[in-house]
Amino acid sequence: MPVGTLEVYIADARGLEDQNWLTDMNPYAVITCRTQEKKTSTASGEGSDPEWNENFLFTISRGCDEINIKIMDENTFGSDDYIGEATINLEEVFNQGEVPTSLYDLHKDGHQCGNIKLGLTFTREEVTL
Repeated sequence: MPVGTLEVYIADARGLEDQNWLTDMNPYAVITCRTQEKKTSTASGEGSDPEWNENFLFTISRGCDEINIKIMDENTFGSDDYIGEATINLEEVFNQGEVPTSLYDLHKDGHQCGNIKLGLTFTREEVTL
């Protein structure tokens, strides 16, 4: 299992299922890699096609072989709404060092509910014994 730093670039999302009837959605993404969790800013009022263009760094150690991206809709009153999520295997970025910005399907309750566009870069650390 490689050790190093993973950079996750979250570009945007498209075709999210709107959770609100009267107002635009305020989506944000939560990126999780084992116990590490990062959150994008809230795309206030951007509805079903939010843009973030944000980068996040994760320290990769043994046992981290995938990341999970969960899209939520921020609510002023009450709890935030779950929109959908994607789990991305990191094997390709570990082998290649970089995965160009690509679309990944988001799922909720077994069906597709939009796409998220992101890129991955992995910088390997040499481990000395």
